[in-house]
Amino acid sequence: MTSTETEITAELVVALLREQHPDLAGRPVRLGARGWDNQLWRLGDDLAVRLPWATERSDELLRKEHAWLPVLAPGLPLPVPVPERFGEPSARFPRPWTVTTWVPGTPGDRAPATRTDHAAETLAAFLAALHRPAPDSAPTGGFGRGGPLSAISDGVTESIATVAGQGLIDDPDAVLAIWEDAVAAPAWDGPALWLHGDLHPANVLTADGSFCGVIDFGDLCSGDPAGDLGSAWVLLPDGALDRFHAVYGPAADPATRRRARGWAVVQALTGLSVGDAGDHGRPGGKSSWGPPARASLRRLLETAA
Repeated sequence: MTSTETEITAELVVALLREQHPDLAGRPVRLGARGWDNQLWRLGDDLAVRLPWATERSDELLRKEHAWLPVLAPGLPLPVPVPERFGEPSARFPRPWTVTTWVPGTPGDRAPATRTDHAAETLAAFLAALHRPAPDSAPTGGFGRGGPLSAISDGVTESIATVAGQGLIDDPDAVLAIWEDAVAAPAWDGPALWLHGDLHPANVLTADGSFCGVIDFGDLCSGDPAGDLGSAWVLLPDGALDRFHAVYGPAADPATRRRARGWAVVQALTGLSVGDAGDHGRPGGKSSWGPPARASLRRLLETAA
């Protein structure tokens, strides 16, 4: 359900810019994408306007990105959408909005990475640069991100059963075994590190078979790096995991790899559900999420921690 009652149109975007950032109002505006939390409108060739539309939490996520991404972006080896301007709630549009840099590329759910070594090295370098100690004032994650897997274990166990009941996984016992092993792994005892928090295929952009950008930092948080490292099973092509782990540094210890496999299971379950919803025309579904989710489960079942 959309929590923003105002219809978002190009005319509205231009009007908001005229009110608060008139120097940008003359640029051409066109729809870029409608995401889970925000709509993205292209603003010329190099900027974008992000407006919350589908969830109540969108406001908080936009403010978080605006506060922290300009601090983190200079140290990252891939382009990210850096907030340039902030739009305050007004009578015309009652929620905050932002203007960010535009990151070119194709979402990875529609164009998966195919250059095995290059993709592995690029993802590892990005995460190694991001995973630095976060200050005490850094945000904490929602939906258990950055925290212990035990906090979400009951929900994940139920999800495995639900997805199995839909016929979307062939061996639920094997998937459950990976999850239970991840939950049993020693907890993260290092400093809370910066995490992207939501590295699913649609949030990582590709070009020429490898990664060229990372978007949507609304779930940016601090904590256990295993949450982000689990994305390697979901984002990378077959045969890339060993290279990824060799390049990522400092190298993840065995316990962190076990927890990362658990987070990969979480991502795969989400992808299967969203993909199936798309296949059957249900709201919120995206058929393109199914193939990477199935591939990641296959890789998890074929490889050891």
